Amino acid sequence: MVDAPPQAVLRRLPKMDALLRLPAVEALFEVHGRERVTVVLREMVEELRSELVSGGASGERLGRWTEEVGETLRRHLESEQQSLLLPVINATGVLVHTNLGRSPLSAAAIEGMVSVAGGYSTLEYDLEKGLRGSRSVHAQRLLGRIFPGAASHVVNNNAAAVLLALNTLAEGKEVVVSRGELVEIGGSFRIPDVMRKGQAILREVGTTNRTRISDYEEAVGPSTGLLLKVHTSNYRIVGFTSQVTLAELAALGKRRGLPVMVDQGSGNLMDLAGKGIGEEPSVQRLLSDGADIVTFSGDKLLGGPQSGILVGRPDLIERVRKNPLSRALRVGKITYAALEATLAVHLAGRAAKELPVLRMMEETAESVGRRARRSAEAVERETGGAVRAEVVPGVSVVGGGAAPTAEIPTSLLVVRCGDRSPDALEEALRRGRPPVIARIESDRLVLDLRTVPEDQEEALVRAVAALKEPRKPRPPAGPPR
Repeated sequence: MVDAPPQAVLRRLPKMDALLRLPAVEALFEVHGRERVTVVLREMVEELRSELVSGGASGERLGRWTEEVGETLRRHLESEQQSLLLPVINATGVLVHTNLGRSPLSAAAIEGMVSVAGGYSTLEYDLEKGLRGSRSVHAQRLLGRIFPGAASHVVNNNAAAVLLALNTLAEGKEVVVSRGELVEIGGSFRIPDVMRKGQAILREVGTTNRTRISDYEEAVGPSTGLLLKVHTSNYRIVGFTSQVTLAELAALGKRRGLPVMVDQGSGNLMDLAGKGIGEEPSVQRLLSDGADIVTFSGDKLLGGPQSGILVGRPDLIERVRKNPLSRALRVGKITYAALEATLAVHLAGRAAKELPVLRMMEETAESVGRRARRSAEAVERETGGAVRAEVVPGVSVVGGGAAPTAEIPTSLLVVRCGDRSPDALEEALRRGRPPVIARIESDRLVLDLRTVPEDQEEALVRAVAALKEPRKPRPPAGPPR
């Protein structure tokens, strides 16, 4: 135990009332409020007291602390008000990057969000009747046109959509699913865990690599409530494998009077076979193959905001809507506005041109290469060759748990700077403003401009060129604790 310092040392601590009268401190009251300024200042004094107790604060440190208290306090107050949610430049080549917010929104979606964000809206109001309406009608009209004959419901993400469907259709009943489809999604959430929370009972059939329709038939009984097929969009089992087709499962469901649900996940509405991504079925195809209800994300290949969408048989969707959990999982006006704008682009046949994630997928390796060479030349010109950049062939990936084996040919920008390691360069880019998120591949720092919009190229060049300068220490991230 450390002995208490002499009273003479403790008496050197600045008094709070005197500190609060300092002009530099008083000037912060108007912006941050006297109460908040006092709280943070007291935390700073307590930190200084701890240094005195441990013998780490010298007379020189104490004098410097007092001289700099106003500026230090200002930095702490401003830092704690800064959002940790920052825009970044995604140079990883991962199109649907879950850690970076998945799919960027289109201009139409952003405009739709802005139009309702600053004021009141018809979220739950029927203008024609002058009465309260239902928020669930939003997006239904457009989804009905994209999926003729099917009804729809929107919740806050696909895991919520799966949870809500399981609880509605199979609460207290068995859900039959192939063992090879019991996937784990992001954040260690697993299909069996979601099933338990939905109050459904898991009934596994088959083996990890082989499941037959006879396995499902033998499992179906009086306690069965649902047949579930999970699209394994985040992994592939290859080799000696066999899985039941949706058409086979749908036929069994009809014979036994059981609904068939498919957790598609990716939100793909297009035929991606021409892009070398043939194993990512569209929602439309799943419905035509016999699925009674399909769940998927709004912020993956759909290219919209975070949301979960259920489409399928009108009687099943109506049951889903009436589930009390629907209120807990509902979305707000901002999400609806962005989703409707995104769906309208799909319906008009402009998705590949106007939705950023699909536009990135469409760009050729040659086009990415031209932009990469342009950036490489700019970097070397601005740094006088201190930062070297060369263009080499490589691959981009879809990401977001979609098409795990698909690789999209691209051109990579390899960046070097003196004897600094790839890890040091990656950290410098990541800690810059704006942050640039790159990847290290084959012991090289590489940037993939496929995921960098043209209007971010200039900022990317500045960030890479700044690697020639040693990184300066950043100010404290927040108030002392």
